Amino acid sequence: MMGPRRGDAMARGKRRKCKCCLKLFRPDARNRRHQCYCSAPACRAASKAASQARWLASPENQGYFRGPIHVARVQAWRSRHPGYWRGGGALQDLLIPQAVDCAIETAEVAGSPLQDLLTAQPAVLIGLIAHLVGTPLQDPIARTAGRLLRLGQDILAAGAIGATGSNLSPPGDRLRDILQDP
Repeated sequence: MMGPRRGDAMARGKRRKCKCCLKLFRPDARNRRHQCYCSAPACRAASKAASQARWLASPENQGYFRGPIHVARVQAWRSRHPGYWRGGGALQDLLIPQAVDCAIETAEVAGSPLQDLLTAQPAVLIGLIAHLVGTPLQDPIARTAGRLLRLGQDILAAGAIGATGSNLSPPGDRLRDILQDP
């Protein structure tokens, strides 16, 4: 009777407990001493979140994405690469077409399609604001989104009060002011 072949026990490696799901797994041989999470999608996401949190917690990385130097760096890069963020070149997930269920009641569809679109597709809203503002930078988009939110709240408040006695400026004038105000 032969004993185990040399290297078999080492090839399998020891099992570890995943920090996320707490199940036992065998770490990849190439990264055995560092791997603390199993390969389940939820655990891989938790591993990435923990890694990013560790990176952001180090003192030299605290303000990496903030400050005028980094804004200038991003603006310079974007001026050298016009249109990169508009599609094709960006490393972002593409929208996956989804089948439309025709069994939905017509009354349900007529209820609030705009709200459904905005909650299901926040990227559409951000893209629209970026298009209106003319820049993909986060600060101008955030300022414009805040102004658009206030405009929408004013419109909804005017609708709740009714048209009588409202001295709010027409929404078209406010929108023009929002888009022209830097």
